[in-house]
Amino acid sequence: MPLTKTKLITPTMQLFMNHKFLKSLITVFLLTTVTTLYAKVYLVSVGITDYPGTSMDLTLPAKDAETITWLYSKNTSVEYSQLLNEQATMQNITSSIRRTFAKASTDDIVVLFFSGHGYPGGFVAYDGQLTYTQVRKAMATSTCKNKMIFADACFSGKIRTNGNSSQSSLQAAKKANVMLFLSSRSNETSIERRGMQNGFFTTYLQKGLRGGADANRDRVITAKELYDYVHKGVIEISHNKQHPVMWGKFSDNMPVMTWPKKK
Repeated sequence: MPLTKTKLITPTMQLFMNHKFLKSLITVFLLTTVTTLYAKVYLVSVGITDYPGTSMDLTLPAKDAETITWLYSKNTSVEYSQLLNEQATMQNITSSIRRTFAKASTDDIVVLFFSGHGYPGGFVAYDGQLTYTQVRKAMATSTCKNKMIFADACFSGKIRTNGNSSQSSLQAAKKANVMLFLSSRSNETSIERRGMQNGFFTTYLQKGLRGGADANRDRVITAKELYDYVHKGVIEISHNKQHPVMWGKFSDNMPVMTWPKKK
C-alpha cells in the first residue's frame, strides 16, 4: 500500500489562515473604496443658445452648459472642455470627446453634457445634426467603464435609437456601454421658463450632483440616487409634463460624481 501524508491543521494554524484571508478581503475592499472615492471626472460640456439665423434660437442652453461646467470645476478631481454656441460644431464636439476622454483610466468617470435642440436620433450641433451613433463612437475610444451622457434637449428620449423604436434597436442601445440620462421622453419637449437660470432638467441635475441626490451622505452620488432625485424634481416643477429617463447598461451603484471627503 502506498504511503500517504496527512496534513493536520491545528486550531492555531486555522486561526492564522483565517486571519490572512480576512486581511486579503480588507485589502481588496480598501482598494475598491479608494478607487471609487478618488475617481477623476472628465467632462465635455456643450450648450447652444444661438443657432445660425434666429428661428432656432433658444434661451438657456449656453447657461445650462456654463452651470454644469461651474459645478464640476468645484470638484478638484475634474478636467473639462466647454463648447458654447458657434464653438459647438459637429467636428469640435466629437474631437473634444475623443481628446478629453482619452485621458481617463478604467475606473474614472467621463461625462458628455449637451443642452440645445434635439431630434429623434441625436443632437443638433451648431452646424448640423450629430447622431447618437457618432457620439457613441467618439466615446468608445475611451477605455473608461463609467461613461455617461446628460442631455437637456427636446425629444432626447429617442436619441438612443436614431429615431427607430423597433425592439432590436432598443436592445442594441441598451447594451451600449454608456449611461444616458435624458431630460424628457421621446414625445416630450424639454421645458425652460422665463426667470429661471436653467431649464427644468439642468436645474435639478446640478442640484442633485451638488449633493442633493446623495441620499446616504457618503459623498459618492450613484446613478440611482441621481435618477430618483432629478426625476422627482422635474415631474413636480413641470406639473407632470416632463419625465426624465435613464437608459443603458450600468449598475444602479455606478458613481456619477464623487466629492472629496471633508477634512
